[in-house]
Amino acid sequence: MPVAIPGGRDVRGTLDGDEDADAVVVACPPHPQHGGSRSDERLRAVSDALVGRAVACLRFDYGPWDEGRGEAADAENALAWARNRFDRVGLFGYSFGGAVALAAAERADPEPDAVSVLAPAPRAAGIDAEAALTALSAPLQVVYGERDETADWEPLVDLARERGAAVEAMPADHFFAGQSGRVGEAVGAFLAGRLADE
Repeated sequence: MPVAIPGGRDVRGTLDGDEDADAVVVACPPHPQHGGSRSDERLRAVSDALVGRAVACLRFDYGPWDEGRGEAADAENALAWARNRFDRVGLFGYSFGGAVALAAAERADPEPDAVSVLAPAPRAAGIDAEAALTALSAPLQVVYGERDETADWEPLVDLARERGAAVEAMPADHFFAGQSGRVGEAVGAFLAGRLADE
């Protein structure tokens, strides 16, 4: 289902799954200046895994490039849209989208019910993901590739471990080539488990 996210920027999304589901995950794509979009195969894999667990997924494209500030605002607006329609809301981001997700989650009121990030960098386009992760209290998962030489993931992984977050390593580079299904299952299981009706 196509979705237009309100908030003053041209932000479009696709809602996968049942729009009457109790829970949804908002999925933040990688860097738009490097081809990142809601069609990213890792976002699609996570969405497929969530929909298979009766959790909807909102994949969205950022509005016009705004040095990270606008992109974080886009994620906050997508979260607000989701909060108005679903009982429980999770947040996922890959690469640049991981930094965006952490920043948006930390600023959201209330915070998402669960957050998962894949191959995030501690800083991306003006976003301090390290500070956001430190301040975040929501259940958190960090998934990273052991051979990732693109994102400087070590500081975030160390911080996540210190705060007792779920941390999962995969034998992969930054792009998780050939492992999208495995990524989808790991992230989908974590988020669906935290968003289950209690």
